Amino acid sequence: MNNLESNGMSRLKLVVIFLLVFISEVLCALSACAADSELKNQSLASHTGIAMHGAPKYDDGYTHFGYANPDAPKGGTLRLGVTGTFDSTNPFIIRGQPALGLGVYLYETLMARSWDEPFSLYGLIAESVEVPDDRTSVTFNLRREAHWSDGIPITADDILFSFVTLRDQGRPNHRTYYKKVEKTEKLDNYRVKFTFTRNTDGSVDREMPLIMGLMPILPQHDWQNRNFNETSLRIPIGSGPYTISKLDPGRSITYQRDPHYWGNLVPAQQGLYNFDAIKIDYYRDDSIALQAFKAGAFDLRRESDPNRWITAYDHKENIKMERLPHHRPEPISGFIFNTRRSLFVDPVLRAALQYTFDFNWINRSLFHGQYHRTISFFPNSELAAPSLPEGKERDILESYRTLLPDSIFTAPVTPPVAENEAAFRDNLLNASAMLRKAGYVLHNDQLYTPTHTAVSFEVLLSDPTEEKVALEWVRALKRVGITATVHTVDGAQYQERLTEFNFDVTTGKWINTLSPGNEQIYFWGSAAADQKGSRNYPGIKDPVVDALARAIPAASTREDLVATTHALDRVLMSGHYIIPFYYLGADQIAYWSNRLQRPDAMPLYGTVQESWWAAAQNKDQK
Repeated sequence: MNNLESNGMSRLKLVVIFLLVFISEVLCALSACAADSELKNQSLASHTGIAMHGAPKYDDGYTHFGYANPDAPKGGTLRLGVTGTFDSTNPFIIRGQPALGLGVYLYETLMARSWDEPFSLYGLIAESVEVPDDRTSVTFNLRREAHWSDGIPITADDILFSFVTLRDQGRPNHRTYYKKVEKTEKLDNYRVKFTFTRNTDGSVDREMPLIMGLMPILPQHDWQNRNFNETSLRIPIGSGPYTISKLDPGRSITYQRDPHYWGNLVPAQQGLYNFDAIKIDYYRDDSIALQAFKAGAFDLRRESDPNRWITAYDHKENIKMERLPHHRPEPISGFIFNTRRSLFVDPVLRAALQYTFDFNWINRSLFHGQYHRTISFFPNSELAAPSLPEGKERDILESYRTLLPDSIFTAPVTPPVAENEAAFRDNLLNASAMLRKAGYVLHNDQLYTPTHTAVSFEVLLSDPTEEKVALEWVRALKRVGITATVHTVDGAQYQERLTEFNFDVTTGKWINTLSPGNEQIYFWGSAAADQKGSRNYPGIKDPVVDALARAIPAASTREDLVATTHALDRVLMSGHYIIPFYYLGADQIAYWSNRLQRPDAMPLYGTVQESWWAAAQNKDQK
């Protein structure tokens, strides 16, 4: 070989060696990146609890919730009475009327809610949870000991089956929320990951990890060959502490403790579900149920009527009556104006009508003075807006100043209250003056709009017990020239008319928690105003309301959520879409004290029935 060939071969060898070294370094780098990526994924912290904002109250080593007695004795029977009927054991579809208790005693969720925090969840079927700081995904690590009542283990396949089934065939809220999941992954038989769809601005719905934690879990082997979207009275398979031992369609359902329940040692279950059996009887109407309770047919009754609370219980021996205060938002209820009707498009009319409701007289004369006046869409809670906007709430409202009335910054938006008859007459004069200034005309004791249409409307009711309040309001309306009639219909007709928004004025309620979220868009959003069957009964279409309702679930801190909710509350109240009613601020519970006992600790949301237990006299009853 000559020198030229030798030199050429040497150069070729050097090039080959260089390339091999380069490729080796690249592969090592890629391997390191992959290892780093895998390490990063593995290093995501796993916790037993998750809070909507900040850290959950209970750390990873907690043993039980503070409102539960872990030493509560097991045994006995809890007998409950409810009004109505049932025709289904499928609580996950809109068809039929499911039996009470299925979602509490039989079916479980991935995580359990703590009732002494605004919104925190702790491991149940899922032992732990992994969530990145930006909340773009959630990973659930299932308990390997969790199993169905027939002994078959709960696996990732059950989780994914439940997700797809409820997303495609479940109730509207399930369909809406679960469509925000972009990707599902079965990481192994006991790990499931959900990745969420990003909004147009790149953010994600921060509530979604908790919403997925509250997803009911269905046994795939029990449901996969059945028509999910139909009513049924078959005995289903569940994972909860009870199974159904007896079913009398429309009349009663009995749950029996599962002796092989897998979750007896789970911290979130300690001190709960203490009865061996729970029997729920159905009654035709509430008056019959009340008499049955007083006769001892069942053990505990939640009383919603303050009149009955004062007069109907006869102070019977062994019936203990407790008014237990709580700090959750009370339902917001009232006379609802349908702004889809031309009459109620005018905000001046809606504002003037606030002066025609004599709360103090109604409370004193009809309800023994037991109620508080509702002055917020989140009454009885820290979410209720203060008298005037301040701090962060004011900053939020300032960004919408051009779309808001100046008065929202300078005057309270609470409804007027009259302390006596003279003050109520002044309120009626104020209403008349407001209407007269807006062009309304009173002629022959009848009020007419500026377009010469008589101001008259129908108040649609479904509950006869509301007629007294409605008729009192009608009498007050007559004093300012407004003609109103009260029409009470049966439940089916009422629901049909409500679904179609076929009413002038009706009554209704909205239930909120201490951690409002996506439901606010469904309650008040412009899109929901045109969606038949939505909860936007007044037909609110307001860009500021839309923006604030969307901002609530996007809030990254509790402080931001409270300030944004204050702003939404103030804007809703200033729109005068309803005449708000009243609330108690406490749970009125009557129970047979020789049969039941409860913990002394009272959580934020009020007493938790699952934490009660049988008194000694009840232990041997089956």
